[in-house]
Amino acid sequence: MAKILLVEDEVNIASFIERGLQEFGHEVCVAYDGMAGWELLQKENFQLLILDIIMPKMNGLQLCRQYRQLYGFQSPVIMLTALGTTDDIVNGLDAGADDYLVKPFSFQELEARIKALLRRSGMEVTAGSLRCGDLHLDPTSHRAFRGDAVIDLTVKEYRLLEYFILNQGTALNRLTLLKHVWDKDFDTNTNVVDVYVNYLRAKIDKDFTHKLIRTVVGIGYMMEA
Repeated sequence: MAKILLVEDEVNIASFIERGLQEFGHEVCVAYDGMAGWELLQKENFQLLILDIIMPKMNGLQLCRQYRQLYGFQSPVIMLTALGTTDDIVNGLDAGADDYLVKPFSFQELEARIKALLRRSGMEVTAGSLRCGDLHLDPTSHRAFRGDAVIDLTVKEYRLLEYFILNQGTALNRLTLLKHVWDKDFDTNTNVVDVYVNYLRAKIDKDFTHKLIRTVVGIGYMMEA
């Protein structure tokens, strides 16, 4: 299961794709033009994007390119379009897409590609859990599991780790973490983020050779498998 943004301007097609994805257990947000999709991307975190190419206001290539420039490669992108020439595919990949699926398509193929991309990016979401390498987070128990270790988390530790996993591979500054994890404005001199990152490191990294949370000098922190 993953949280997916679908940007498709044809309402009937969007509805059809949305229902199919939901049947596979995904949470789906739909936008009907590129600009609406861009606005959603700035408000919410998605594990995967599915973009049509020919759309009003901002086409899928522009949206993908703009997303990559600002947010990097934290989430895979699938181009879903009726355009299937070699040049179209190359243009989509050059814009930053990870895969390209030509309409009409089977949902089984789309789901297989979604699973493959999530595994490749280390962001596979299955049975309600979030994964980063050998670490997975269970939203039901608010516990983390790494190897044979069961890790109990406080509410704030859980929210911080969840945000790291949802944005793994992206350098996150302290103000961003304060805004999305603590939901309030702090004095910029506060060290609350550093304190909680140290709490998490002690729980999920200290006893393991491979460290998942690393410091990005001059920016903040990054989680990656």
